[in-house]
Amino acid sequence: MTNKTSMKPAEAAAKAAARRGAAKPTLLAGGNPQIAKADGDAPVQAYIAAMPGWKRDAGRRLDALIARNVPNVRKAVRWNSPFYGIGEQGWFLSFHCFTKYIKVAFFRGAALRPVPPVESKDKNTRYFHLHEDDKLDEEQLASWIRQASELPGWIP
Repeated sequence: MTNKTSMKPAEAAAKAAARRGAAKPTLLAGGNPQIAKADGDAPVQAYIAAMPGWKRDAGRRLDALIARNVPNVRKAVRWNSPFYGIGEQGWFLSFHCFTKYIKVAFFRGAALRPVPPVESKDKNTRYFHLHEDDKLDEEQLASWIRQASELPGWIP
């Protein structure tokens, strides 16, 4: 039996919403789930569960790949997107749903080798786009995740 006082607020809220049969989160432009800002795994899992169609499985794979390669990863939802970081080091990765793809952002991606393929307006940030029919190169993505987690992160 779980002691309610020992649960983190985000976990307690997620469990309470599940018990109430809460409505699914609103999908914003491009099918991106609207999830309230919160720290921890529970809001990230709520975001992933609300991802539409094929993106939900891709989100689960991304989250699992990140957790496997960065065991001490810190998770949160900010600006309706899951963020991943290391302690007080800052955020190293985020992803966001668009109509036809998931945009994976590496906040210090310009320092990764090889550099992720999609440029950003920010000279440090690089993106990787994941489309429905793409064959995911998990080895390359895992390498970028490990590299990114070792760099100073982005602190808003």
